[in-house]
Amino acid sequence: MIDYFRPLAQMGDARPSDALTLAGTRSWFTHVERLSRTDAAQIIPVSETSQEWRDLVGNLRHSIAGLDFANPVIMGILNVTPDSFSDGGAHNAPAKAVRVALKMQNEGAHLIDIGGESTRPGALEVPYEAEIARTVPVIEAIRKTLGMPMSIDTRKARVADAALAAGVNIVNDVSGFKFDPGLGPLCAKHAAPVCLMHAQGLPETMQDAPHYDDVLLDVFDVLAEQIEVAMGFGLSRNQIIVDPGLGFGKTQSHNLALIRGLSLFHGLGCAVMLGASRKGFIRDIGQAPKAEDRAPGSIAVGLAAVQQGVHILRVHDVSQTRQALALFQAATTGLDS
Repeated sequence: MIDYFRPLAQMGDARPSDALTLAGTRSWFTHVERLSRTDAAQIIPVSETSQEWRDLVGNLRHSIAGLDFANPVIMGILNVTPDSFSDGGAHNAPAKAVRVALKMQNEGAHLIDIGGESTRPGALEVPYEAEIARTVPVIEAIRKTLGMPMSIDTRKARVADAALAAGVNIVNDVSGFKFDPGLGPLCAKHAAPVCLMHAQGLPETMQDAPHYDDVLLDVFDVLAEQIEVAMGFGLSRNQIIVDPGLGFGKTQSHNLALIRGLSLFHGLGCAVMLGASRKGFIRDIGQAPKAEDRAPGSIAVGLAAVQQGVHILRVHDVSQTRQALALFQAATTGLDS
């Protein structure tokens, strides 16, 4: 029987002496939920876990591309596609994209994620030539203007190669190296940090009938396997970010179960990212048919994630997220903590 341990995260100054810091963030915990595939969940003191696990979960994550994970990192989404579900066609020209990137930087983004292929449910694959043509001019233009880190949101080795040459710092692969067998070795060759996301199926069909035995444990196990694959290529755990992949082959109940259980993923020993912004479950629960009206719901999920020690929030609404984080941190841990 394999046990899984989910830290029961808390925040605030009234912290017991035996509390452990959660992945180097402002959250801490004294107890964990012990989960398994065969027995009922149990709440146990953290002292009943192994020292190896406590070290893996408690340590501050190493900086990636100069990012400090002691405080939440805001990743601004810059889609340069004509068909993204949220902002398709709005930024697909270099000059316009630079203006948007500068605006996001001024609003509080720490990192810009540039994508040239929509991976919304039902989206069709884009040829790599088209994806390069969309993204590389934008990357080059932003790099000439801004000094902030950038990531390329792609599943393809050729696109990642061109983007890294143009100046991006991180490869963000929604397939977790499962789409293009050449992408992992390429990232290792360039020593490029990666974000490995969990997805069940391809965008064309992933929402047809997603199924899991236990979505939280199943996603954890797949991400653990993806980390081992990446390390087998030559990447270190310190170069890897993980993302449970809300909406990628998940129903609403799957998404909510992952959000409630996010702190489990710290057991992978990597920085954790969450991309909930403007997604369909926010539309449905928040009764917000228009994508641009989903900032409040997106921020609510983001704050729940930060409570559980998530390091990176991938968002469309940068200024609103920054303001919400500032007030949330002031209210829970103080302005100077």
